[in-house]
Amino acid sequence: MTKDWNTRTKLVHAGTRRSQYGEVSEAIFMTQGFVYDTAEAAEARFLEAGEDEFIYARYGNPTVRMFEERIAALEGAEDAFATASGMAAVNGALTSMLKAGDHVVSARALFGSCLYILEDVLTRFGVTVDFVDGTDLDAWKAAVRSETKAVFLESISNPTLEVIDLKAVSQIAHAVGALVVVDNVFATPIFQRSLELGADVVIYSATKHIDGQGRALGGVILGRREFIRKTVEPYLKHTGAAMSPFTAWIMLKGLETMDLRCRAQAASALAIAEAVAGHPNVEQAIYPFLPDHPQNALARAQMDKGGTVLSLVIKGGQGGAFKFLNALEIIVISNNLGDAKSIVTHPATTTHQRLTPEKRASLGISDGLVRISVGIEDTEDLIGDILAALENL
Repeated sequence: MTKDWNTRTKLVHAGTRRSQYGEVSEAIFMTQGFVYDTAEAAEARFLEAGEDEFIYARYGNPTVRMFEERIAALEGAEDAFATASGMAAVNGALTSMLKAGDHVVSARALFGSCLYILEDVLTRFGVTVDFVDGTDLDAWKAAVRSETKAVFLESISNPTLEVIDLKAVSQIAHAVGALVVVDNVFATPIFQRSLELGADVVIYSATKHIDGQGRALGGVILGRREFIRKTVEPYLKHTGAAMSPFTAWIMLKGLETMDLRCRAQAASALAIAEAVAGHPNVEQAIYPFLPDHPQNALARAQMDKGGTVLSLVIKGGQGGAFKFLNALEIIVISNNLGDAKSIVTHPATTTHQRLTPEKRASLGISDGLVRISVGIEDTEDLIGDILAALENL
């Protein structure tokens, strides 16, 4: 049984569907529609499609279904729905479950596009959203109320790497009947089992570690089968955020090596963080498994590893940060993460640029903050590249 397999086996074999040709690599079913033998068969399928029956690519596809079943097996979820991007997953999960008059409580420290969904999109349609310090459990308790339908958080915040006590927040939310929706991208499904910690809905940008090689956009929503099929699927299949079959095939190939990549990346991230912490040109090294991280004990209790991303506060503000970025030779400047290539980002002028300086400051995003997504290059080469760039200051 799939549930008895270990992680790496699931990542290679779970959800596989073979055609009559018995192919080894998963087939790409590049079709937008499906043929029915009779008009009666078409009628029956539209009334209720069977487990291996498909209607239209917006509703589902054999290649996409393989990806959904494989990632669900990895996460330990009953079901999953794949989307065109990570933000389509965030929007789909929240919008499908909420209506005017509902209340949401969210952690304040979020990716810029997630903030836009919560601050601009949901409120435009009559949903009330309150933001709290995600690390303050008393703030969560004070914010939830009887009409709270959902709480939203990043298990590790982007880009300041705050770690939220998912089990405690879930208990607070469930006490008022709210669903817990967690964006678990930074923790990854390899290092954190969010459903076991109390989450009801888990979201990933598959663009990140799942693909892992910078090739395609994708997202996925995971949770109980009733929520995925009765709440998420009707919204997404009619609004058109479906993942393409070719993208699903790319994601399946990415999943095969995800455990190997993430473990190597996390080991390098910790080694880099330890190597640069205390450097005279670094005001602060931020990584969940560093002893001075404010939630270090929680991170080690909640996660198997500290993740693949670290942040550095470079001395000299934006000028110092830009000099550091421009001096790097191996690590490339871009705004993705979870890639096989190491990537550095300056959030204040890119991913969080639309926020006011005051808002960025309140989130801990200073002008000197840089986010480094560690790839699979040689660890010593990466440390050398970073130290040389710091000396350039």
